[in-house]
Amino acid sequence: MQRALAAVLLGLACGLAQAADSIRVYNWNDYIAPQVLDDFTRDTGIAVEYHTFASAEELNAALNSGEAIDVAVPSHNELPALIGNARIQPLDMARLPNRQHLDKQLLSKLAAVDPQNSYAIPYLWGAVGLAINIPRAEAAYGGPLPESWSLLFDAGQSARLASCGISVLDAPDETLSLLLNYQGRSLARSAPSRVERAGSVLEALRPHLRYVDSERYIDDLSNGRLCLAMAWVGDALAAAQAGQPVRFVVPDEGSVLFIDNLVIPTSAARPDLAHRFIDYLMQPQVIALITAETLYPNGNADSMPFIDAALLQQPGLYPDQDTKRRLYPLEVLSEKHAQVRSQVWQRFRDGG
Repeated sequence: MQRALAAVLLGLACGLAQAADSIRVYNWNDYIAPQVLDDFTRDTGIAVEYHTFASAEELNAALNSGEAIDVAVPSHNELPALIGNARIQPLDMARLPNRQHLDKQLLSKLAAVDPQNSYAIPYLWGAVGLAINIPRAEAAYGGPLPESWSLLFDAGQSARLASCGISVLDAPDETLSLLLNYQGRSLARSAPSRVERAGSVLEALRPHLRYVDSERYIDDLSNGRLCLAMAWVGDALAAAQAGQPVRFVVPDEGSVLFIDNLVIPTSAARPDLAHRFIDYLMQPQVIALITAETLYPNGNADSMPFIDAALLQQPGLYPDQDTKRRLYPLEVLSEKHAQVRSQVWQRFRDGG
């Protein structure tokens, strides 16, 4: 997921004034229950200076700056570079007794990018898909829509929906991975020249988009100003909860799976308190509150009894087996692929 530093405090100035100890946390926007932060300070006496970001680039810039950050939340595909560049530190498992509650299947997936699960604790996860305002989209399209990425990547189809509003996430890894997969290929295993050629598909899509943005679309989707959005699952479900006839679809061609993680940067001023914060979030009842607030599934196998049954039945929150088979994890890119991706993405995002 992608996000630049928004440095937004969640109204915790009071807690900062009252607590002798404090930590600085950097997380994706709209990605925690504010009550949990208040409860943590009340229960531990540790204040939380809470900042949000909107892209992986923004988080990486903060981590590379050497700024003191105690806890950060990168996606799984960022972990190898963060580990290799010594931007995050190994966790002290003796300080994390609530790790026993974690989903072992999710830990197994993470081990591919974090050997021995030494550096990262799974927090929230989910899929990218299409958030479709069904009545508005079908009216513009002229009938039922295919459950396919062709709605975006086929210029003829996206042109039919342009009038009712289309947006794409400012998420280069996700978008290009989806496009190459739609073409029957893999972003990480395609020649850089093919990734460059894929950029022409994005350029054909660009005139049909309202914007490329990972934050603005949340409000627009919830207020009926978009009929089709590439979306993270929680944002699509939030629009449905807000009363919009929005459905979250994982297209037939499949989609990317992301796992966002709690890590302790090497720049942390208080790694001891960072461990306490991470362990607090791993309590089943606590992470259940976060899932209820954010509408993203969590990495805690023991949290299910604490999540409302009606929420668990929400289509898309916890995908069924058929949908799971169509999900694949974001891949780790080589330096060359990352350079080409960034060049292609900048042209697309900037509209030229």
